[in-house]
Amino acid sequence: MSNRKTTFFYALLIAVASLAVGMVIASRLGLSPESGAQTIAAPPYNSAPITGGLTATTFRDVAKAVTPAVVNIRTESRQRTQDLSEFFGGGGQSDDLLQRFFGQGGQAPQRQQRPREQVVQAAGTGFIIDKAGFILTNNHVVDGATKIEVSLYGEDADQEYAARVVGRDPLTDSALIELTEKPKHPLPEIKFGDSSQMQPGDWVMAIGNPFNLAHTVSVGVISALERPFPTTEGRSTQVLQTDAAINPGNSGGPLLNIRGEVIGINSAIYTDSQQAGNIGIGFAIPINTVRELLPQLRLGKITRGMIGVSIGTIPQNAVAALGLKNREGALVSMVIPGGPSAKAGIEPGDVIIQFNGKAVKDRDALVSMVISTPPNTMVPVRVLRDKEEKTLTVRIGELDLQAEQAARNAGGGNDTQPQQEASSGFGMSLSNITPDVARRLRLGDNARGAVVVDVEQGSSAARAGMMAGDVITRVGRAPIGNVADASRELGRIPSGGTAILRVLRNGQDTAVVVTKE
Repeated sequence: MSNRKTTFFYALLIAVASLAVGMVIASRLGLSPESGAQTIAAPPYNSAPITGGLTATTFRDVAKAVTPAVVNIRTESRQRTQDLSEFFGGGGQSDDLLQRFFGQGGQAPQRQQRPREQVVQAAGTGFIIDKAGFILTNNHVVDGATKIEVSLYGEDADQEYAARVVGRDPLTDSALIELTEKPKHPLPEIKFGDSSQMQPGDWVMAIGNPFNLAHTVSVGVISALERPFPTTEGRSTQVLQTDAAINPGNSGGPLLNIRGEVIGINSAIYTDSQQAGNIGIGFAIPINTVRELLPQLRLGKITRGMIGVSIGTIPQNAVAALGLKNREGALVSMVIPGGPSAKAGIEPGDVIIQFNGKAVKDRDALVSMVISTPPNTMVPVRVLRDKEEKTLTVRIGELDLQAEQAARNAGGGNDTQPQQEASSGFGMSLSNITPDVARRLRLGDNARGAVVVDVEQGSSAARAGMMAGDVITRVGRAPIGNVADASRELGRIPSGGTAILRVLRNGQDTAVVVTKE
């Protein structure tokens, strides 16, 4: 291990430990060219129940058997960014890394900025899944890389083999890379386990390259299942939580069961403002999720379904108002104009209770069903609207994460200066639509509704997500033409009751559920 690499990683540890940090991605690395790799089936996995007890050599045996299949990954990327050499002490990471460490709304320290193109070096982990030289790792390990080199267990530290990206998937933070230079000896390969069998309290082992300390072994348990973890803005995936030590550099390494089978890909850690390293809360992508994607990763493209809606959970106090018996289902908050759901007749405020004949338990269950459905499939979707059920047929579209992100970034807030206000009793003030308000909000000449001009901090409207600039067009099924209409309909809601509002926000028709206090 070179002194330069050692200096970089310990400088990174010290720097980040001194700052307020939220969710920490375990390492940051890069991307590469597209691939024409051949299609193969997903590898077999062992679904047999895990039985038997631990012995004095259980973890030693697992480490000995699996470590040869774990690799260290080093990447380089050229980024036009700020010169951070003063902050990191030389050889630092890019602003993109800081964004991963500081999270949304995080603040990096103020420093002199000198725009330049620099070579960014970083390191992570991966594991061999095929003797032909295919390796699984995290997407964030290879995202943006112009050079990828892999070192193998048992070889000289300076012996590295070139690799390329075959396919990657930001949504599951997974990537498949391939050795373009191979050793003369046969490659080992890891065995796949069944992540669906894991339960809180089960023993697990992590092997990785933390702070460039190659092939480090750590042991812990599964702490929790199905933790929602943000992998791209506005979307998350369900992950395993573990207390096995995971640190920067562990990203992409295997999380193993006591049979030595991979059941997860170590991806991130949670840290506080005092530490940059492990504090016992780590996250791994379930291997079943990635295993199912491997045939598509080898093709270099992941295809997923979408229906063109924004959905949320059902508020506890809105169950009766929506006509539900319990909180099962997914509440449609927004429908993308011209999208699959809009064409099928789905509206904001609908509750999706069935998708393709299967009951929808909650938001996450619906997302899982939709993205696993091939595009262009015709699917019956059963919704609850105005306490009545109806079935609509949706033609599944294809999810485009880049386009979705671009559309998300295009939205923005709007200020209004109303000439007339009225208290609604829900912690928000309303105004009629004046010509000036219509111009500011880019509304049509014949726009009707009541404009939200102020939302009280901590009010029920604020908790529901209402914001200044929203235009209330309906309360329940009653159309709203002005403040008087809105005040009348909202006044009919009893204390503790729920109002289902239709809101025009940045040109999008949105449903918001608000409780009257």
